[in-house]
Amino acid sequence: MPLYEFVCDCGQEAEKITKMDTEFIECPLCGGIMKKKISISSFHLKGHNWYKDHYGLKSSKKEKQ
Repeated sequence: MPLYEFVCDCGQEAEKITKMDTEFIECPLCGGIMKKKISISSFHLKGHNWYKDHYGLKSSKKEKQ
């Protein structure tokens, strides 16, 4: 299960490992509803032959000679 960040109207923020379809959790501070927060991903493509090197644009077919 992935880790998600949640935010409440009272200002409380929390991280929770939960199912993908969980949209709301209960705020531990005020008991209100915390909503999923859109946050920065930690996923990065590193190394050569990825998008910056036009990996998807290279032809996978070899020319017949």
